[in-house]
Amino acid sequence: VIKHKARLVAKGYVQRQGIDFDEVFAPVDRLDTVRVILAVAANRGWQVHHLDVKSAFLNGELEEEVYVTQPEGFTVKNKEHMVLKLSKALYGLRQAPRVWNTQLDRSLKHLGFSKCALEQAMYTRGKDRTGIIVEVYVDDLIVTGEDSEAIASFKQQMMAEFEMSDLGLLTYYLGIEVEQGEDGIWIKQATYAKKVLIQFGMFDCNPTKIPMEPRSQLNKDPEGQPVDATEYRRFIGCLRYLVHTRPDLLYAVGVASRFMERPTVMHHKAVKQILRYLKGTINFGLVYTRGKGEEVIVGFTDSDLAGDVDDRKSIGGMAFYVNESLVSWNSQKQKTVALSSCEAEFMAATAAACQALWLRGLLDELIGREPQVVKLYVDNKSAIALMKNPVFHGRSKHIDTKFHFIRECVERGHIIVDFVRTDEQRADLMTKALPTA
Repeated sequence: VIKHKARLVAKGYVQRQGIDFDEVFAPVDRLDTVRVILAVAANRGWQVHHLDVKSAFLNGELEEEVYVTQPEGFTVKNKEHMVLKLSKALYGLRQAPRVWNTQLDRSLKHLGFSKCALEQAMYTRGKDRTGIIVEVYVDDLIVTGEDSEAIASFKQQMMAEFEMSDLGLLTYYLGIEVEQGEDGIWIKQATYAKKVLIQFGMFDCNPTKIPMEPRSQLNKDPEGQPVDATEYRRFIGCLRYLVHTRPDLLYAVGVASRFMERPTVMHHKAVKQILRYLKGTINFGLVYTRGKGEEVIVGFTDSDLAGDVDDRKSIGGMAFYVNESLVSWNSQKQKTVALSSCEAEFMAATAAACQALWLRGLLDELIGREPQVVKLYVDNKSAIALMKNPVFHGRSKHIDTKFHFIRECVERGHIIVDFVRTDEQRADLMTKALPTA
């Protein structure tokens, strides 16, 4: 035991909206944004630092009138019937996260930072060599930039504002292990993966080489023997967090997560195979390499056809790189049934175009440059022709209007669509179970 710690916590569950609290939302960063920052830092050879605010929520200034009973053991003699009025937030209050975020936002803007329009938890100050990037997740701040003196000055400014811990170079963030070196940055979740395997009694299991058997078709299995749904959901929840650094698990975990309502022995075996694969790949993660050129976003998008055997909807996948560093990926069942592979690829590309524009704007605001064109690779020539040529005919006129958004992106020059062979399609991993190489 290093130290004992106690904290006074308010009973937020008795608060009533409109009386002692109103708005409670507080933004936090997306892990896609964190990976983009790490990719840029690795490419430019910057160091990433970590700051932690001590008892962050206690810094928030309350706008509403909030009263609490006197804590047991600390009552004022002869005034036991009286209550205390809070001037600052306490842990447990509904609005505590919001007022803390408001206070931090006010302080960063006072220090000359600007909030990113596309990521409410990211702030930038200055440009070129003296520029600083700050990413916020509640009370954790990651800071990077080219000038180490500017970063040291920022740390001193923040320590004058709040009681903070300077944790030095970033090594651990939201369960993700970070290793920084001259050649780049490595991220993984090995410690968390071991914890998951031990929790479910799979640490001594025999490893397997793939997370899901190729051509395996999981279905609702209405005749199958049910298993404990709570335990199954616990499996899925733990595995879901692992995909933040393990895109190779995304498809298998996504398929298994469809059956949380009524899991059966068949589904349980599929999850056990994912854990066996995890056992053999505990130290897998992502590498962000150091480069020499400017950051360029490249995307890959793919889709299967009628991959869900229950409702025959297709699964679309995407993967985006900053140079050669993978920063964003997704695997999701499409909302409507596709009548052809062309249509399925077209809908998947439209979803990828939305993510491409967000990443494009985020990166350009992050490094302070004019918007660049994003190249998107698709392995279906018919879908590419449909994106580039605004022709409506019998095989495409039924496609929902919203999916034609990608045509507008191509026409305006925001996105360039190009062909890639299936064996070079990096998003293929997000749409189907693949065999070993």
